[in-house]
Parts: sequence; structure tokens; C-alpha cells
Amino acid sequence: MASIGARLTFFFLSLPLLSIILEKRGISSTLIGFNSAMAGVAAMAAAPVTTWLARRFGAANTMLWAVLLAAVSALGFYYAEAFWMWFPLRVVFHGATTTLFVLSEFWINAASPPSRRGMVLGIYSTVLSIGFAAGPLIFSIVGSEGVFPFLIGAGAILLAAIPIFIARYESPVLDEKPELHFFRYVFLVPSATAAVFVFGAVEAGGLSLFPIYATRSGFTEAQAALLLTIMGIGNVIFQIPLGMLSDRISDRRTLLFIMAVIGLVGAMTLPLLAGNWLMMAAVLLFWGGCVAGLYTVGLSHLGSRLTGADLAAANAAFIFCYAIGTVAGPQAIGATIDMTGNDGFAWAIAAFFGLYVLLSVARLLFGPKRT
Repeated sequence: MASIGARLTFFFLSLPLLSIILEKRGISSTLIGFNSAMAGVAAMAAAPVTTWLARRFGAANTMLWAVLLAAVSALGFYYAEAFWMWFPLRVVFHGATTTLFVLSEFWINAASPPSRRGMVLGIYSTVLSIGFAAGPLIFSIVGSEGVFPFLIGAGAILLAAIPIFIARYESPVLDEKPELHFFRYVFLVPSATAAVFVFGAVEAGGLSLFPIYATRSGFTEAQAALLLTIMGIGNVIFQIPLGMLSDRISDRRTLLFIMAVIGLVGAMTLPLLAGNWLMMAAVLLFWGGCVAGLYTVGLSHLGSRLTGADLAAANAAFIFCYAIGTVAGPQAIGATIDMTGNDGFAWAIAAFFGLYVLLSVARLLFGPKRT
């Protein structure tokens, strides 16, 4: 988990950093969103082959190579002057981080005791959230000028190799093939995969475009970055309690529905809070924790249903759906801002949550009874 926290320190640093740099260059919100969406394209390409790579080369070795590729491509953003070069760099960077996502989450899910899976995954998500909070905080301190922010991010990624190397002999062995075709796993646990789709859309689209939304609402770059940090603090605070609650609730789909409703209401309040930094910070503190809970509880719900090679394949499908969200989110949010104005940021996010609320109601009322 320490490796993922270190990697995400740069992952969440890069989202506001790269968006601000492109905004300063005069790139439109739609094109910024399109570039951000390449993360999802890379993830969709990497997720289906990650399990095969782990079976062939070993989980730990695959993760170590992914760390190296992520660090090198992270520095590449600074040296790439032409906008078109940022597209292949996004593919390499996010393809490598997708491999880390899939294998680390399978490793943790497989090793977690069933009665405490939610708590363990809550701890895991808390580590992710520390990276979420640390990245924008670093951005608010070092700004967007020069190579220094990129060096910090690349260094954090390389540090992630240390715990992976130490635990390399304890990584899970994948010597069996999954029973189903990869895409069958996308629809096997729809409450989980749809939840992570929404989370991916809001995370990638929201994080990459929030600095633009905030600065156009009258906040400074530093204030916008601190708002993201506060949202990250909410993630840190809420993930373990939400994970523990999911261990005790009879149907995790109910908890997913409640968090989606909170996400919907929180998104709709954002236009009312524009210009009021303290009120927006208070809302983002609680809203961010509940939004990230879609990932924690969705992953726990997935782990409670499957084991072994099926769990590894389902984890890959889980990340695949997350990737689809990261493609849809930046495109939808960026285009909505361009078409309807700055408040389109909030309306697009609310639409994603609204769709999941409808799905959750349908699954709870008409779907099979599950724990």
C-alpha cells in the first residue's frame, strides 16, 4: 500500500499541474479534457493484459517495470514542448499506473480476511487518499513553473519500488486462467463496476478541470489546489470508517446508493458556493470522502463475490470500468463547460451521480439479493 500511496502522490499532483500548464498555453477546456481522457484509453488497453503479464513474468516484476515506465514518462511531460507529444506520454504513464492498480488491488483483496475486507480496503483507500491530498498540496507550494514539480513526482514514483521489491516473494502467484472472458467480468458485479465508472469519471474529469473551474470562479491557483487538498483530507478521514461499515452492512449496494445520493447533492450545491472558499471547502471535505467511498465499497463488494484467478480478472475489469469513466468524465465535463459556462462543471458531475442513483435503485428493487 505504501507503493500505491507514493505513486499517487504524483498521479494527483499531475492532474492539476498539467491542466494549469495547458490552460496557460491557451488550450481549450475540451482539448484539455481530451488529453486527460488518454489516461482512460491507456487504462482500457492495459487492464485486459495485466493479468496475462503477471502470469508470465510474476506480479512483483511486472509492478517494478511499471514503476520505472511511470517515472520516466512523468519527467517526459516537462521536456515535451509540443502539445501532441503529451498524448503518447499520457498513454505510457497511465498504462503503467493501471498495471500497478490492478495487481496491487488483487494482491490486497486476495490477502484480506473476508470478515475484515472492508476495513483493509479502507486502509488501502486511505493510503490512496494521502496521495490525493499530498499532490495538490505540493502543487500549491511549488506552483506550475519549472522542472521541480516533475522531479518531485518522479521521485515519489521511484520510491514506490522499494516496498514492492521488499515484498516481491510474497506476491500472489497466478497459475490459472480465469473461467470467463475478460469482458464478462465487467457485467458480473454491475453495482461495483458501475460505481467505479462514476468514480473514475468524477475523479479524472473533476480533478483535471476543477482548478480551471475554481480559478474562473474567482479563486487563486493556490486556493484551488488547497480545495483539492481538503477534498483529499476528507478521503483520508472517511475511507476506514466506510470500509468498516461495509463489513457490517447486509447489502453493500445500499451503502453505494447512499454515497451516490450524497455525491449528487454535493455536486448540485457547487454553483451556489462559487466565490465562498470556506463553504466550498466544508462541502468538499465531506463530499470528497463519500465520493471516494464508491471505490472502497465497490472494491470490497467485488472481493466478497470472487476469489483466485476470477478475482484477478474481475479486478482488471473493475479498473477497466474505472478507465472508461476517466475517458467519459473529462470529455463530458470539459465539453459541458465550453457549451454552458463554468457551472457546467457541476451539472456534468451531477449527471454522472444521477445515473448511478437510478441504477442503484433498479438493482436494489429488482436485482438478486446479495451480501
